[in-house]
Amino acid sequence: MRLLLDSHVLLWALNDPGRLPPRVSALLVDPALAVFVSIASLWELRIKAASGKLDLPPNLPDLIRASGFDFLPIDLRHIDRLSGLATHHRDPFDRMLIAQALADDLTLVSADRMVTLYDAPVLWS
Repeated sequence: MRLLLDSHVLLWALNDPGRLPPRVSALLVDPALAVFVSIASLWELRIKAASGKLDLPPNLPDLIRASGFDFLPIDLRHIDRLSGLATHHRDPFDRMLIAQALADDLTLVSADRMVTLYDAPVLWS
């Protein structure tokens, strides 16, 4: 299994792991699994930080790497997959994560019930 973390899951994993279900916590530290953080999530978090809605450490990328997570860039396959998505979810960052999960055969780890309206595999509880 290859996992893609939603932005809130990334923040909880780094700052408040008690908010994660036990199964998710166990999977995030399993060395046999690849865990990805989309560049789209970093973009979203930086926008929220710039608007004053969120405090982020300046070394966030270093913390992500130290947690054993890999970065997932955005490429044309993801943009192409995005164009075919239904508009159940209006958040452009979540829609990009869904497109990336579908294009790259990733399981999206998210507590957001809206993402379950798409065909991407979703893991939470």
